[in-house]
Amino acid sequence: MKTVGIDIGSLSTKVLLLDNNEIKNYKIARSTHNFQKVGRELFNEMLKESSLQRKDVYIMSTGYGRHTIDIADDKITEITAHAKGVLYFFPDAISVIDIGGQDSKAILISSKTKTPIDFQMNDKCAAGTGRFLEVMAHALDVPIEQLGELALRSKKPESISSTCTVFAESEVISLFAQGAKKEDIAAGIHKSIARRVASMAKRIGVKPQLVFCGGVARNPAMKSFLEEELGFKIVKPKFDNNQDAPQITGALGAALIAQEK
Repeated sequence: MKTVGIDIGSLSTKVLLLDNNEIKNYKIARSTHNFQKVGRELFNEMLKESSLQRKDVYIMSTGYGRHTIDIADDKITEITAHAKGVLYFFPDAISVIDIGGQDSKAILISSKTKTPIDFQMNDKCAAGTGRFLEVMAHALDVPIEQLGELALRSKKPESISSTCTVFAESEVISLFAQGAKKEDIAAGIHKSIARRVASMAKRIGVKPQLVFCGGVARNPAMKSFLEEELGFKIVKPKFDNNQDAPQITGALGAALIAQEK
């Protein structure tokens, strides 16, 4: 049985092809304002590469824009999808932190049923999300891909006290104007997010084995500061070739659930 998981996130769309529990192909692209168009294009591209037709696959959608994909046979919440996708890489996982473009989530998984039993989500404010990091990187005039490495070079992180993205941006600009080092400001930004996300995660009692996923999990500083706030090591999904795979857990989980159906 070939199944496809389509995870429509607020900032990125992920499409994954699964064949008998094996990941055959996946695509990631910016979501833009037209969720359906991007999802369809990635799906059609994948079909072409895999020499498949629409009738050959069963599609499960998930994520922020899951209701917009009219080609999907069914849909599932991202909480359920991420839990399922994470267990594919780490069968003993009992906690998940997912930081995406416009929300962050903490999920608790039952060790017995392997299903979510509790979760917390921040989806009302950009603080603690990938979008927050993008705004801060722009304020520092640093490419978003380099922000994490820059933060890890800090010896004395600055304190970022604002919990609002707009005010935090002003705070960053002010610190820079006062002569603070870019790496120290970057470290302060990451510590601010880690503190907020860890506080949310602690409310549901997360503990090891905790898997860090979502686009922000590619940021090495974010993982380091989260571990510092939580007080224990966390892990990230990786492929057999050691390549990071934190962005595909939602699409993978959707495809796995489709396979069960």
